[in-house]
Amino acid sequence: QVPLVESGGGSVQAGGSLRLACTASGRRFDISPAGWFRQAPGKEREFVASIGWNSGSTEFADSVKGRFTISKDNAKNMVYLQMDSLQPGDTAVYYCAAGSLFKSAQGMRSPSAVDVWGRGTQVTVSS
Repeated sequence: QVPLVESGGGSVQAGGSLRLACTASGRRFDISPAGWFRQAPGKEREFVASIGWNSGSTEFADSVKGRFTISKDNAKNMVYLQMDSLQPGDTAVYYCAAGSLFKSAQGMRSPSAVDVWGRGTQVTVSS
């Protein structure tokens, strides 16, 4: 069973929106921080957004600040990434991630802080 499964990726034109969702099996988002990372072809995996274990804090990469929103639904054990005003530079595979229990959003900014990864979902933004 895959611990984290992403959905909602796809192709969109510049200026459009997508909402990514991540569902967890065997990992509780009500006591774990969560985050989204992305990796474009030929580039390293980079931080996009994170949310603390109690949803009290969020962090965003400068490149997406003001355009992306991260949220959790503890009742459904899911994490979401709302992406608005998408740009071609946002094209990448997006990965859901969960961190160690009771960490803040800031503690999830580095890939080394991730305990569990999803398999990724492709987002393609055309100009």
